[in-house]
Amino acid sequence: MKALEKAGIFAGNTFAYWVLLFAGLALLFPTGFTWIGPHIPLLLGVIMFGMGMTLSVNDFKEVFRHPKSVFIGVLAQYLIMPLLAFGLAYGLGLPPEVAVGVILVGACPGGTSSNVMTYLARGNTALSVSITSVSTLLAPLLTPAITLLLASKWLPVSLSAMFISVVKIVLVPIILGLIVKTLFRTQVEKSVKALPLVSVIGIVAIVAAVVSGSKEKILESGLLILAVVILHNALGYLLGFLAAKVLKMDYSDQKAVSIEVGMQNSGLAAALAAAHFSPLAAVPGAIFSVWHNVSGSLLANYWGKKAEKANNSQNATGDSVEIQK
Repeated sequence: MKALEKAGIFAGNTFAYWVLLFAGLALLFPTGFTWIGPHIPLLLGVIMFGMGMTLSVNDFKEVFRHPKSVFIGVLAQYLIMPLLAFGLAYGLGLPPEVAVGVILVGACPGGTSSNVMTYLARGNTALSVSITSVSTLLAPLLTPAITLLLASKWLPVSLSAMFISVVKIVLVPIILGLIVKTLFRTQVEKSVKALPLVSVIGIVAIVAAVVSGSKEKILESGLLILAVVILHNALGYLLGFLAAKVLKMDYSDQKAVSIEVGMQNSGLAAALAAAHFSPLAAVPGAIFSVWHNVSGSLLANYWGKKAEKANNSQNATGDSVEIQK
């Protein structure tokens, strides 16, 4: 089990590299990965099942301790990213399938890796976990509704079909994970440290499947999609941070909300796009999966070093005062 734990830590730390590697391999040898395509919902379901096994009552205590902060984070998540996606799609005149894919990314809940990034950034990790949990549980209702509202300008959207998909892919696996954890707590606690490895393998496989199925379209419009993804992600961080700052949240809370808003469950976006639209519509989600982990790591590193520097400065000032006394 320790070997799996170490492998999970290593996979988590090098996640972006694995995604880049297999995305490249999928472009070079698409036939080696196209078989994964039909299994994308199952892979995401496995990831959500793992998330369910990691959840606990403590993850929701923050909702009752600081309901305003959680409400602001969830509201920002489901307002800022969808509206940004719509603005980018409309303003840049994106092709219909790409536009819908970008909006799907914006309409999804926060990504699970946002919790790790918030921790590394010295943000409010408890708040981050609560926002991710609540936004994920609301996804079966809000993700299809927002997609219908914003994306139907480009392509027809079936609210009922998408609702059923999100319930199957997200809600049911999470509930099953919670049940398994309740019934087999000891065994789950021993195996839960290997879950990051499972998540990394799942997301890497989803990205490879999407890339292999859309090779020609990616080569045609990949740079445009990458530019849109970078803008979407960066503006999400910025506006999330500013929203929390304007509403006078603590600095650690501002960092948590910023990262929560900027980082999406893009694997879910890719799965829904592939199931309900086309392989090309899944490309923004696949590229976002790569990019937000790179940008999130950079942002977390910046904030983490800034916090460490401030802490060292305070300690040095305290020592100086003691000497003078």
